[in-house]
Amino acid sequence: MSALFTPLSIRGIEMRNRLWVSPMCQYSADEGVPNDWHHVHLAQFAAGGAGLVIAEATAVSPEGRISPRDAGLWNDEQVAAWKPIVAAVRARGAVAGVQLGHAGRKASTTAPLAGARGSVALADGGWTTVAPSPLAYADFAPPAALDAAGIEKVVADFAAAARRAVAAGFEVLELHAAHGYLLHQFLSPLTNHRDDEYGGSFQNRVRLVVRVTEAVRAAAPDAVVFVRFSATDAADGGWSVDDTVAASRLVAEAGADLIDVSSGGLVPHQHIVPGPGYQVGYAATVRRETGLLVSAVGMIDDPTLAEDVVADGRADAVMSGRQWLRDPHYGLRAAAALGAASPAPAQYARAY
Repeated sequence: MSALFTPLSIRGIEMRNRLWVSPMCQYSADEGVPNDWHHVHLAQFAAGGAGLVIAEATAVSPEGRISPRDAGLWNDEQVAAWKPIVAAVRARGAVAGVQLGHAGRKASTTAPLAGARGSVALADGGWTTVAPSPLAYADFAPPAALDAAGIEKVVADFAAAARRAVAAGFEVLELHAAHGYLLHQFLSPLTNHRDDEYGGSFQNRVRLVVRVTEAVRAAAPDAVVFVRFSATDAADGGWSVDDTVAASRLVAEAGADLIDVSSGGLVPHQHIVPGPGYQVGYAATVRRETGLLVSAVGMIDDPTLAEDVVADGRADAVMSGRQWLRDPHYGLRAAAALGAASPAPAQYARAY
């Protein structure tokens, strides 16, 4: 029996296996509306054997987009465009999820597909970004510090996006509190210099992500809710693994079902050395210390490594990103390599 290809059920939603597709930005939407590219991109992974396919970081508001080409869920036109995509994923045997996010000070940037990266000028269709404190990321345009009304809007936008995600058919909602985006910016003392109830102490800095989790749970009571954390900023004085453990307990109390453990992305001077499974230890720590469901991510590109991570109890599931881009049938190949029953659709069964 393969641990990786054992089903996992959360809130009555069964993922047929524990080899999942990480959210990966495609920078190909128009005014937040996904299109045929997203349809083929995501459906192919379901046909390729994934248990869960999570759509890219999807903005909860126009100002929350990383770039003008990001997907969104802030209006009904976007819901209508997501519906057939979600249906295609589900029809091919996978559960469909979406990552809800707000980029904060890392918003209003040029889509990487254009070959350059930096802030989009207001005159060129960019917008003033927001953050807990008016501290710019690298050479990006400086953000405006959110006031109390702005914070309330963020919470309301996440809740509204959650309702739209459910209306589109998504069964898993992941809240993006990692990689230097807005919720992560509130968590870390490196980017949060506030002196109100959302800054200073750990309890204050974690307040926003807890409130967002509570709001999303109330808006989508039957959905499976993940929270993605960067376990460490990998920079002196930043967010730590111990902080992640404590925050994971709090968001679980607020309604989260699983913690998706990544790292970094907050500051340019982080020190991270990537390698196969380089973030698995963080996931294992969160799982061991909290008893919560966790997923591991980070260059888990080999089926044997993925199997070992789950079989050893270091994580309950494994997410991969680039490996699925290289091989959209990674799940089918992994099942064959591990001697597990193939999740191949009937049309492909003769190949396995």
